[in-house]
Amino acid sequence: MGKLQTLTLGRMASITSAVARRPGTAERRRPHGTTPRQWTVRVVLPLALALWLASLRHVELGGMRDYGLLQVLPVLFWVAPVLLAVGFCLALTDRRTRNGWLAGYVLGLIAVIHATPTLLYPTLRYSWAWKHVAVVDAVIRHDGEVPNAQKLDIYNQWPGFFDLNALFLQATGLDSALGYAAWTPPVFNAVLLAPLLLLFRAVTRDRRLVWGGAWIYYSCSWVGQDYFAPQAFAFLLFVTVIALTMGQLPNSTLYDTDSGGLVGRWRAGRFALIVLLEAVIVSSHPLTPLMLISALVALSLPRRNRRVVLPVLAGAVVLAAAWGATVARPYLSENLNDFLGALLRPDTNVTSGLAALGSAAPGHVVVSWVDRGLSAGVFVLAAVAFLVRPWVRRTGLPLLVLAPLPTLVANSYGGEMIFRAYLFALPAAALLISALLFQWGRRPRLRMLVAYPLLLALLAGLFFGYYGKEAANHFTEGEVAAGQFVAATAPPGSTVVSLTSAVPGLYLRYDTNPRVQLDEQEIDDRRRLVEDPVKGLEPFLRRTTAERPAYIILSRAQAAELYLRGVLPADTVRRTDTALSKTWGYVPVYRDKDAVVYRYQHDRSGGSR
Repeated sequence: MGKLQTLTLGRMASITSAVARRPGTAERRRPHGTTPRQWTVRVVLPLALALWLASLRHVELGGMRDYGLLQVLPVLFWVAPVLLAVGFCLALTDRRTRNGWLAGYVLGLIAVIHATPTLLYPTLRYSWAWKHVAVVDAVIRHDGEVPNAQKLDIYNQWPGFFDLNALFLQATGLDSALGYAAWTPPVFNAVLLAPLLLLFRAVTRDRRLVWGGAWIYYSCSWVGQDYFAPQAFAFLLFVTVIALTMGQLPNSTLYDTDSGGLVGRWRAGRFALIVLLEAVIVSSHPLTPLMLISALVALSLPRRNRRVVLPVLAGAVVLAAAWGATVARPYLSENLNDFLGALLRPDTNVTSGLAALGSAAPGHVVVSWVDRGLSAGVFVLAAVAFLVRPWVRRTGLPLLVLAPLPTLVANSYGGEMIFRAYLFALPAAALLISALLFQWGRRPRLRMLVAYPLLLALLAGLFFGYYGKEAANHFTEGEVAAGQFVAATAPPGSTVVSLTSAVPGLYLRYDTNPRVQLDEQEIDDRRRLVEDPVKGLEPFLRRTTAERPAYIILSRAQAAELYLRGVLPADTVRRTDTALSKTWGYVPVYRDKDAVVYRYQHDRSGGSR
């Protein structure tokens, strides 16, 4: 019996060994070593980044006009995102690709898109970023609330972002936020990747969909709300709160079907963290709390979600109401009639961001239509995913896409609500599109060949929207020096005049020097300025004295903005400079090839000198 058992076991071992050696068995299919596709994935990423950095060595920024950076970046630059898209697609089709490589491709895309302006420009980009740096500086100088803030008083009532930056500067000993504000776009987008992945993993464990959603988000986020601003900060926290909430919903991947309950349910620590994040959002930005409440209301519509969502929603509502009734009460009381009136104009609110393009530059018209096309395409693709992927209907993604719509019809938010609604809907829409493109059954490579052109089209739309207006968003060192000269030399109470807001440092002393922006004035005032620049300036300079003169700043970026938007004739800067240089009383106190500053003071006797 022992011999028979031994022979039987020996034959079974021989048969098992023979079967294992047959083609098509599991052992035969197991890969040994690195495949050509894996080598390609590992080579393409560093190659694309090297080509990108090499392409930035010789870029003539002075050539920017209608299409901004699009028309001055060399061909080598555009090879980089194309290669990144190829490598990412190859990595996504191979289950053996590690998450680190997928993360590398997404971070590489972030670097190419968002670090390019930072590396190319000698100064901080975008006038609103300069404005927010000035607010942080004023908060430090006044040790809190800034007096005489005029139209920037809204930042006194939502000070969270500025107070945190002031604390950071004081703790580190840095002189100004200028030292790091220029790097906000790439750093913000890189940090945002973590809550995005957390949100996507709360919906699906399929890493193709998770990483595909991240890639699509960054390929479609053209709105540009990633600079040094409260909106970027609050949006990061918004995505984090939604991700933490979604991770606890019954239909999330964290739900324990065996036990029939939530994993860990609502732990006190998690809920406390969410409430803390909500408090920071409420104190930092007026719009984001409304977007958060709208999103949480949408998520609470399915009855199965309410046990999780309602406590979070209650926290957001209580905090927002308390803040509005106390700290933000002056602003809300002053603008209450405008808020109520806006509710009666939903059609105007929706279309206010779609500015008339008849007087804009030809290239700016093209860029604007590409923006609109990309935004519409994102919602169309998300709708298709809703129709052809039944499982996404059981998640909160469709609800999150629709959640910003009530705020869109309620207020125009200075013409920007349509763009903000797109921004807040984009994370959920990106994962829906990822489910449409990357949820494969058979033939994944063939399906990727179909998806790849669409990914390139989305990227092309992003570059148009994100780079197309850079002629007015970037500033030369001469323009910065002009703004800093006025801030350093203008006596308190001096009036600072500009044609547009595209002036770096225009608000560096906003609490002591009132400002006049001529493109915001009534149509009759602008018409008078166009007909005769000197006479057009007179109504805004009547209160100047020898002790409180006026400073008129004219610059290259203002001329570029006027040309792109068409709100004033494109030659207004040149004509104003020529007129003031020939008029007695206007003294050029700073001149550079990109900027000029005139000083004007009105004599008490009625003359000027």
